Amino acid sequence: MQNKKTTLILLSFFILLSAAFMTYYYKVNREQPKRLPTLGEGDHRVRSFSFIDQDGKTVTDKDVLGKTYVVEYFFTTCKGICPKMNENMHKVYEAFRGNNQVMILSHTVDPLKDTIAALKEYSLRYEADPKQWKFLTGDKKELYDMARYSYLVTAADDTATTDIQSDFIHTDRFVLVDKTGHIRGQYEGTNVGSVNQLIGDIKALLQEP
Repeated sequence: MQNKKTTLILLSFFILLSAAFMTYYYKVNREQPKRLPTLGEGDHRVRSFSFIDQDGKTVTDKDVLGKTYVVEYFFTTCKGICPKMNENMHKVYEAFRGNNQVMILSHTVDPLKDTIAALKEYSLRYEADPKQWKFLTGDKKELYDMARYSYLVTAADDTATTDIQSDFIHTDRFVLVDKTGHIRGQYEGTNVGSVNQLIGDIKALLQEP
């Protein structure tokens, strides 16, 4: 009888201890959201830039300072991965539509064909608000230098060459940038699971101080 009573006391103690631990664990994890890594060497940040959006307006790094934003590279005549990428980017857009702390920058890799008018027509397929989802064009070398040296889309991820005339980046990567210009993640733009992770990571970044 005594052993049974002792067993019940110990069992009750461990149940209470487990409950206390789970309450503490839940509280700590709510107060401390997931911390994303920072990509690049040293204090790598996105460099200054100046491009033109689908409304013919100049967009610079100052327009995204203090905001969380997602970057991609595509071209409007692409029949391969680009349509799937932008279907998935539209899911990101819808998840944060109207949130002025989140932006999307879609850079063309074919500025010769992707005129302002072409980008505008393309953007309307996705009902993109130009204040939040910008389709950008500009000087080809500047566009590509941003991809490689700011957003860290490397030759391993694209079909680049060393000749600027024939150079052509064709990457499926979405790049997540925080409000201070640091790269916080790269995601497979054609993969729904990876895109869902991106959406979750954006939410985590929005909670960072």
